[in-house]
Amino acid sequence: MNAWIFVAADLVAIMVLTFGMYLRRHRRRDLVVSYLGINVGVLAVATALSSSGAGVGLGLGLFGVLSIIRLRSTELSQHEVAYYFSALALGLIAGLGVDPLWLSLSLMALILAVMFIGDNPRVLPAYRQQSVILDQAIADPEVLKARLEEVLGGTVHTVIVQCLDLVNDKTHVDVRFEVGVYSKQESGPRGPLLEQLPPAAGRNFDQVGA
Repeated sequence: MNAWIFVAADLVAIMVLTFGMYLRRHRRRDLVVSYLGINVGVLAVATALSSSGAGVGLGLGLFGVLSIIRLRSTELSQHEVAYYFSALALGLIAGLGVDPLWLSLSLMALILAVMFIGDNPRVLPAYRQQSVILDQAIADPEVLKARLEEVLGGTVHTVIVQCLDLVNDKTHVDVRFEVGVYSKQESGPRGPLLEQLPPAAGRNFDQVGA
């Protein structure tokens, strides 16, 4: 009887995780299918293993094998990896059927609660991560940070230089920043020609060109 309770609890939990959280927030249908299939598959295999007395070790080994296969098949973002492991964990907990019943149900509810809070748009809404390619090779960290803050319109917290291309005059960086904090000075767009003119002349040039 408890086995069917675990199955029902897992199905409810994975529906909440995929349709109630992931699909509403990220709108990627192919991963919804993946999460459902992985969860139900792990649930079925773990239930069969637990009933045959194969042991928890084999179930954990299955968890690791599935993780390696899925993570090597395509590139996933960090929040998608978190949903993927949550779907695996829900299926494994329900399939193994840990006694007492309330403990397994509490662990499944804990996973859903953590994902609901951790992936909530209201948690750290101003923080962003962005890959940026600048049309200038900038080696000075302070100059690079100031340039990125001007471009992104926020306070840069971390800059990781991926590539400093001195031949093609480009800088490829990975930036962690906070939007809405940096107060950018108001100025018009300044291309290669406008950069040679004073600000007032540049504005007049824009008006004439318009």
